Amino acid sequence: MNLVEISQAIKDGRVSLGIELGSTQIKAVLVTDDFNTIASGSYVWENQYKDGVWTYPLEQVWEGIQESYKQLAADVKGKYHETLTKIGAIGISAMMHGYLPFSEDGKLLTPFRTWRNNITEPATDKLTELFNFNIPQRWCIAHLYQAVLNKEEHVDQISFITTLAGYVHWKLSGEKVLGIGDASGAFPIDEAIKNYNEQYLAAFGQLDDVKKYSWDIRAVLPKVLLAGENAGTLTAQGAKLLDASGNLTAGSMMAPPEGDAGTGMVATNSIRKRTGNISVGTSAFSMVVLDRPLKQLHRDIDIVTTPDGSNVAMVHANNCSSDINAWAEIFKQFAGRLGIDLQPDKLYEALFLTAAKAQPDAGGLINYSYLSGENITKVTAGRPLFVRTANSKFSLANFVLTQLYAAFAPVKIGMDVLTNEEQINTEVLVAQGGLFKTPIIAQQVLANTLDTPITVMKTASQGGPWGIAVLAAYVRLADKNESLEDFLDGKVFENPETLTLNPEPMGVKGAQEFIKNYQDGLAVERMAVDKIKE
Repeated sequence: MNLVEISQAIKDGRVSLGIELGSTQIKAVLVTDDFNTIASGSYVWENQYKDGVWTYPLEQVWEGIQESYKQLAADVKGKYHETLTKIGAIGISAMMHGYLPFSEDGKLLTPFRTWRNNITEPATDKLTELFNFNIPQRWCIAHLYQAVLNKEEHVDQISFITTLAGYVHWKLSGEKVLGIGDASGAFPIDEAIKNYNEQYLAAFGQLDDVKKYSWDIRAVLPKVLLAGENAGTLTAQGAKLLDASGNLTAGSMMAPPEGDAGTGMVATNSIRKRTGNISVGTSAFSMVVLDRPLKQLHRDIDIVTTPDGSNVAMVHANNCSSDINAWAEIFKQFAGRLGIDLQPDKLYEALFLTAAKAQPDAGGLINYSYLSGENITKVTAGRPLFVRTANSKFSLANFVLTQLYAAFAPVKIGMDVLTNEEQINTEVLVAQGGLFKTPIIAQQVLANTLDTPITVMKTASQGGPWGIAVLAAYVRLADKNESLEDFLDGKVFENPETLTLNPEPMGVKGAQEFIKNYQDGLAVERMAVDKIKE
């Protein structure tokens, strides 16, 4: 579309808005009906560790959303000379899981407990045994049941629990719903009925320590919707929450709110069975759409769903890029002392390109990027740790490579379970995330670490908000009975710009040596948790 056509589309409201609340940024993108991004806005935020809980204040949720939207609207005005007043469809996405319990009058009963908290182990152990289905510590139902086990005062006041995406959607539309992908991180889904598992709901309700409360789990959980279903409309109050200037009118169609895993699957076109993707950011997770049930229960493999309800094997690592970002800030500060103002893109490019000269095993250096606990490796709290021996080859190149290996190591350990114990392999994984802004390096390291070809699309660094914008467009534009798979293949990804890198034999061998050293040293990392207190 040319400038005149885009301007007319904006005037007519033939645009779709996607907003994603990620761990470090809130991003908003506006797309036209050809799925090209025409405007964007963002807001940087960080989780806070308060009273033993990782959290974000809800006031900052709205500050970030409004700032992102304000930037996007200004982008529209500056480029196309149109005031953004009508939006055809809106989709909200956010980091999955966590705990947001509300009373009947809409009061938040506890600070938001994010996915990052490893404080629900007793609940997950009991629920996993009860259901014979893996319940991870970050899931909503785990947080709810842990609050029950803890006999927390707020539990008897609960009327409704939801995820971050579900909360924002509720405030914009008045609808207490979740897209099925996000819902699958709240409570287990039955793929056959595309809804919460009835057997597990009944079993949960019969627990002695749950029966004493007046609420019913079915009423507490949000309603489940599939991609493409009507999830309400933007209310007048919601329009004011979104656009503080008051220019935006009510009435936009609302897509079912989704989690960042679901938007990652959409953004990488990994919806069909036997496809797979990997998203890297503050956390990292790989997703493989299953064509058969797993043979057995694995505590390191989560079963979630695509936005249209197919089962997915998910390997989720709590930690990925946070330690890289922390070290990058140190290098930025050092450059500043030399009078050099290094912008982030240039800084990461310089560091990552250095890794191309590293030894394949990173010179024997080891790094644990644990800003928070890591379930896959049984580390209960965050203690970032860099270790070397006297004989390690301590160079900048090796140091940067060990940071990249460490970012991907927990996912690698979890993926080995799928490969070795379930014989589930994918021919290629499509990757997305900010680490791929610098071409080639992180992508090649990931391919070597997983020993799997990795494809990166042009939209790799901005996939999530674009993915939820596409899901919003699907509500508006899909033909009757057109599946999400067909919509993506036939309309969104007709001519995708991609680059695929295959594993390098020497790189694979080096990554394997790093992973062996990494696993051998995990006892040291766990001891650091025990001996070095917060």
